[in-house]
Amino acid sequence: MELGWLLWGAAVLLLLHLVMELSPAVNFAVRIGFYCLLCLVSSVLTVPVCLIVNGGRSVKNMKIIKTVLKTFKYLLGVRFEVKGLENFNMDGPAIIVSNHQSILDMMGLMEILPDNCAQVAKKELMYAGTVGLVIYLGGVIFINRKSTSSAKMVMSEVAKTMASDKVKVWVYPEGTRNCTGDLLPFKKGAFHLAIQAQVPVIPVVYSSLTTFYNPKKKLFTSGKIKVEVLPPIETKGMTSDDVTALTDRCFHTMRETFFRLSGRPSEAKDSS
Repeated sequence: MELGWLLWGAAVLLLLHLVMELSPAVNFAVRIGFYCLLCLVSSVLTVPVCLIVNGGRSVKNMKIIKTVLKTFKYLLGVRFEVKGLENFNMDGPAIIVSNHQSILDMMGLMEILPDNCAQVAKKELMYAGTVGLVIYLGGVIFINRKSTSSAKMVMSEVAKTMASDKVKVWVYPEGTRNCTGDLLPFKKGAFHLAIQAQVPVIPVVYSSLTTFYNPKKKLFTSGKIKVEVLPPIETKGMTSDDVTALTDRCFHTMRETFFRLSGRPSEAKDSS
């Protein structure tokens, strides 16, 4: 009887594998479903560990979350090639800005996340069940993107926290996910914050995912992501009048790096 169930199970798995090979849409749905299941299961298992080890909400819980999430790449066939991690080796707070492409960015984030670093995320994620709970416990800073005044108040508090607790803050200046093979114009909030707190900006760039992950084309296969941490940009002495120039400088530097890492250096030159 047990042998029969094993044979049936093997047959179903083989059939699913064949269908996934023949249909990109099925392959995409199965892999996305598996990724979401990994997030759900890992969050359920990680929440009690965070509560026991650190007693509740703390940026220290990110070490625990990072350890768990770094296993995802092996299960999904995603490889990372990282350069410039030494640029995180600086005392004191900083603003880290990076491009934001897809739900897979969480793996890229956890691959290089420095210690004592809090992320800024949209408020809606807080209500995503146990996933929302675990990132809340990890000290993620939630902002209401629909309310400018609310977001400014939160960022003002973040500036105070950076100064008192010496934490780094990770922000996605594009403001939303963007898997088009280019960068969206940067919002200025992160750069206002950096100048207000007089802390360096550390740009981080991830190469394009479009060769192996593209929701519009129902594409999701194995692939490699190149990551580069760029040298810090000092803001000491800058004022609010310098926000636009700082934003533009980071955008152009990151966009050029993005095209280079993605194997399209000519596009960066043509668009400058």
